[in-house]
Amino acid sequence: MLKENKIRKMAISPFRLILFMLKNMPMGTFAGLRVVEFDDKHAVVTVPYKHLNINPFRSMYFAVMSMAAELSSGVQAIALVDETPKPMSMLVFKMQASFTKKARTRIRFVCNDGNKIANAIAESLETGEGKTVDVTSTGYDTQGDVVATFQFTWTFKPKKV
Repeated sequence: MLKENKIRKMAISPFRLILFMLKNMPMGTFAGLRVVEFDDKHAVVTVPYKHLNINPFRSMYFAVMSMAAELSSGVQAIALVDETPKPMSMLVFKMQASFTKKARTRIRFVCNDGNKIANAIAESLETGEGKTVDVTSTGYDTQGDVVATFQFTWTFKPKKV
């Protein structure tokens, strides 16, 4: 089974996060993604409004927001998969997004679906079959307005050893 308490105890060391980002998501490092909160139930990732991240319409590129939104759910999934007794594969199977306001400030993406991710991983481990789960990440500007909502379908499956 999953070790629930270990995720809670994980410290978000800026140095460890930068190393993780450089190794696994170098474009996220250049875009300025930061994991600012993270536990077994939710994660918050921010992305700055800066020259590298803006499009000709003076708003943030949707691809930059997609990276931040994916990371807000993915960091939870990575931590949970890391705690499983068997190696597991994980992959984004589908993504949908809606944009409600131009992103012209630092954007904060919040994903509160850690429990759903943990349940999908646990069920996949029990059955040995692949399991999908739909999670939502919502992006807020500095005024607290929703600028984008992303839905990701993650798939988890134990690897055959």
